Amino acid sequence: MSKKIHNIGVIGDGSWGTTLAVYLAKRGYPVKLWGPFPEYIRQMRQDHYNPKFLPGIRFPQELELVEKLDVVLNGSDLIVFATPSQYAAKVLIKIRKTGVKLSKRIFLSVTKGIEKTRLRRISELVRAELGNVPFAVLSGPTIAAEVAKGIPTTAVVASKNMRTAGKVQGVFNSDSFRIYTNTDVIGVELGGSIKNIIAIACGVCDGLGLGTNAKAAIVTRGIAEMARLGTALGGKAKTFSGLTGLGDLVTTCFSPQSRNRSVGEQLGAGKSIKQILGSMDMVAEGVETAKGVYKLSKKYKVPMPITAEVYQIIVKNKKPGDALTALMNRKAKAE
Repeated sequence: MSKKIHNIGVIGDGSWGTTLAVYLAKRGYPVKLWGPFPEYIRQMRQDHYNPKFLPGIRFPQELELVEKLDVVLNGSDLIVFATPSQYAAKVLIKIRKTGVKLSKRIFLSVTKGIEKTRLRRISELVRAELGNVPFAVLSGPTIAAEVAKGIPTTAVVASKNMRTAGKVQGVFNSDSFRIYTNTDVIGVELGGSIKNIIAIACGVCDGLGLGTNAKAAIVTRGIAEMARLGTALGGKAKTFSGLTGLGDLVTTCFSPQSRNRSVGEQLGAGKSIKQILGSMDMVAEGVETAKGVYKLSKKYKVPMPITAEVYQIIVKNKKPGDALTALMNRKAKAE
């Protein structure tokens, strides 16, 4: 691994990838940003901003838009992986096929989601495609637009190697973006993924016109679901009461800018998932993650009733009102 991080590459030109690329470039790092569509990269290079995913935020001079994946990989000490989870495997295969050796570069995932077919977390996908590269994950209550505007934000970087986590912390930490470290990669990845499902459920509450009581119940019981599955897979229970658990959950469930909450709100108002997704440019990770996490809960025999009902609404077209009734009529039990 390189002794010090000088150059940074960002894989993924969505709202979060672009936000982090801009943020790091403003901190003085030479940053290369890659996206999957060369024509859009050329447009951003000409316009000096991302009109689709981060409008109104100008690109600093230190940010270079790159069309070739190997150029980003070869020139970077830190690779920030910001590809939506449903496309992660395909992009990682592309990275492997470039032949660029990554053993001395830190690979940082900022992707939140679970692969829905083989049910792998991003760290597991990275290991399968790229081998044992220095790996870390960054997650937390991070609405992209707020970070882009310099509004105070906190997050967690987790790695099994604390030196790796410390290096990433040093790159990102500032007076507007406070970064904590953690060794619980499993817990941080699952917290950042499952919270999107719970946010959809909270959005359904909004769409049905329910009150704060109902949303508070969803958030509270949602944390219980996250922790149950997280510990079953080897995560630490306390992680889910931290920034990447409770913190990220609250932000995603209550922010008007939350895509996953918005999807749930539209579901609650009567729209189909096909209609909703067809009208969106950005990706709502919770939709695909719900499918993977539902299967994980069955595989590990972990009760996750909120996740199960979100799955039923999205996949089986269950009426949101019926899903609510099913949750309320479950057998009475101790908390």
